[in-house]
Amino acid sequence: MVDESTGHIFAIIGLGKIGGNLAHQALAKGLRVAGYTLGGPPADLIDQGLIGLDKLDALRTALPPPRRVFLYIPAGPAVDETLDALSAILEPGDIIVDGGNSYWGDSIRRHHRAAEAGFNFVDMGTSGGLDGAHDGACFMVGGDADAFSAIEPILRALSVEHGYVHAGPAGAGHYAKLVHNGIEFGMLQAIAEGVSLLDAHHTPLPVGDILRCWTHGSVIRSWLIELMAEGYAKTDGLANTPPWIEDTGEVNWLVQDAMDMEVPIPVISQSVMQLFASRDDRRVWARAIAAMRHGFGGHPFGHDEAIRRGRTTSRVGMLWRDPQRSR
Repeated sequence: MVDESTGHIFAIIGLGKIGGNLAHQALAKGLRVAGYTLGGPPADLIDQGLIGLDKLDALRTALPPPRRVFLYIPAGPAVDETLDALSAILEPGDIIVDGGNSYWGDSIRRHHRAAEAGFNFVDMGTSGGLDGAHDGACFMVGGDADAFSAIEPILRALSVEHGYVHAGPAGAGHYAKLVHNGIEFGMLQAIAEGVSLLDAHHTPLPVGDILRCWTHGSVIRSWLIELMAEGYAKTDGLANTPPWIEDTGEVNWLVQDAMDMEVPIPVISQSVMQLFASRDDRRVWARAIAAMRHGFGGHPFGHDEAIRRGRTTSRVGMLWRDPQRSR
């Protein structure tokens, strides 16, 4: 059971992967939740006790003021469209929380716009993935202190211990989450490069066993290492994993912001570039490099055995390399 403050009802708009799992967690912990999503609330949430709303207008009567409405919808125009709709439904003093991955500059604009209409707008980065949403998330909150205090009981109930922070004024929550995502990209790239190095050893290594070992007491032990070990085992050493990497583009914003702020972030920036490289099925960039190398140095197109041998022998101290492995 939760205390009286966390037992007050709140709403979630957008019951997809994150919003839906947060609703499951909230209901399991005794919170009262109303939910609206395109296509109607899922039956399993209704069975668990969700107050399903078939239209946004129902928020006004389903929630007592001051209403607390959490948005888990795609970043971009959908957020502004939803704010337009809510401004005609809610009352001054109600709180709208954007828990998605919106750009922090947009959140500052939305905060000012909501304030002019008498609403409280909170930007909140949500981390922890699907498991975190279902079992205990991490929240980074930006906005006025009073609005934060009003939603804090909900955050305390839905987060892991010490897993939420008032990061600062409007925009600070989504900015902190954006920096978080940039760090995540750099960590993913470093781990991936480490796996590549293990795989490239001149004698075959038990890569899966090494990854599992790293999850127990090593300096680099982390949830990402655990996910890597699990994924490596499930995909037969990554043999069945396609190399194309998609992402939603938030870290691109961070790279642009860093350029504007003149803050060097070479690791994060390069991790974004590596994602781009993974998506180029035509390998136009590789063809362009080959053409230029052929032009200035007469380097051959395609595989050349003599050059391959030179690559393995031209540096003194490379005797550990197995010449057979690169063939």
